[in-house]
Formats: sequence, C-alpha cells, structure tokens
Amino acid sequence: MREWDGMNEEATIPVGGAAARRWAVDVATMAVIGLLMGFLGPFASERAPIVGRYVYWLICMVGGGLIGVVLDERLARRVPETWRRVAVVSVLMTPLVSLHVLATEHLVMGGPFGWAGYGRLLWQVWPISLAVMVVRALVWRRLPGRVETRTVVAPPLPEAEAAFRRRLSAKRRGARLIAVEAHDHYLKVHTDAGEDLITLRFADALSELERAHGWRVHRSWWVAAEAVEAVRWRRGAGVVRLTGGLEAPVSRTYAPVLKDAGWF
Repeated sequence: MREWDGMNEEATIPVGGAAARRWAVDVATMAVIGLLMGFLGPFASERAPIVGRYVYWLICMVGGGLIGVVLDERLARRVPETWRRVAVVSVLMTPLVSLHVLATEHLVMGGPFGWAGYGRLLWQVWPISLAVMVVRALVWRRLPGRVETRTVVAPPLPEAEAAFRRRLSAKRRGARLIAVEAHDHYLKVHTDAGEDLITLRFADALSELERAHGWRVHRSWWVAAEAVEAVRWRRGAGVVRLTGGLEAPVSRTYAPVLKDAGWF
C-alpha cells in the first residue's frame, strides 16, 4: 500500500504519479492566484487592457510561484518545519521572481527593463511571494491523502523467530507475531493471541529477529512484514496499520526500509 499526502513537514520526495500530482496541484494553485490578481489589478495594472492584464498576472504568478516551489523542495530536508521554510523560501525566491516579473512586464506590458525598476519590484514581490507560499502550504495541509493498496506475500520463516518466541508465554508462543513495542525496561509483544510483556532490551530483541521477515520502523517499534495492512505518510511522519487494528509510528529515520519494500 502506498499513500502520499500533502505538504510534508519533511523530506520525502514524491516520484512518478505522486510527483506529477503535486506539480499539477501547485500549477493550478498559482493559476488561480494569477486569475485573482488579474481581476483585482493591483500596482496600477488595472490600466492595462483586460486580456494583457490577465496574461501578465498568470505568467507572473505561475512562473514566480514555481520558482518558489523548486526552492521549497530543495530546502525540505534542511528546513523541515513548514512555516519556517515558507519564510526562508519567500526571501530567497524574491530576487529571481523580481527578475521574472520585470521581464514579463517588459514583454507583455511594454514596461522599461532596468535596474531602477528591479529595485522597486523587490519590495513589491516579497510580500506577494510570502503570501503565495503561505497559500500553497495551507492548500497542501488541507488536501486528503490518496491511497493505493497492494498485497505483500512472503513465506513464513518460523526458524528465524524461534529464539525470540521461546521468551513468550505458552499461550502465545505459537501465535502469529504482529509487532514488538519497547517500553522502558520491558517489551510489549503483540500477537494475534494477545499481548505479552517480557523483560528484554529492544536491541537484543532486534538481534534475535534479525532474520525474521519484518522491519524496525521507529526507535521503539519492530513490525512483522506480513502483519502490515497499510502505511500512510503525513507531514513528515508515518503510521503503519497492522493486523487487528494496531497502529505503529514510522519515523523518518526508518522510513526508507518501508520505501524499499514498496509501501510508499
């Protein structure tokens, strides 16, 4: 199962259809803002012919907005917090967007092309850039996740879990292993026959389950691969839904193992 949602707090770079969807949403968002600006006609643009005015604002907002999108994607890993990144991107994009606006104004409106006009634009472009990036962040926060499912079939490896299973109670020793959750000085072992509490370091449990078909998905969680029913990733963190309705967190550190397994 794969799931992509809105604007991440971190750094998962979408690929394929998810990437195309993100670009489509971003372009549509910028185009809507451009149409709104064309209707309002700020900065004396209302004096221009109506067609030229709309064309001017569409080019400015879509082109300038995509400059911001590219910068935002590049900075996603270095500045994972959304609103801090919005502020940084709005500043960094302003010089490039101002040049883009100046060229568009010259080509579409017949305005002058020079450093004097460029300096003037910097102070006009920055607040608009900030507003555009804020709108984009809000759009992605409100978009629902898109889910695709797939089935993972893996042969059981009972011998790989044998040493660990001997630590469980007789009732659960032969049960289906779902997950292992670390709690201070003990472990909570989730099975389809209930839960067991055992005294064992999480690192030792991981060592005993090294050859078992499963993954560490968090600093305190290991999950059996065949117990995974769904994975969702939202705003820089993930959640694994397991057999029986159990959910385990997925951290950015361990997300690549699930990505390599094809879950997102």
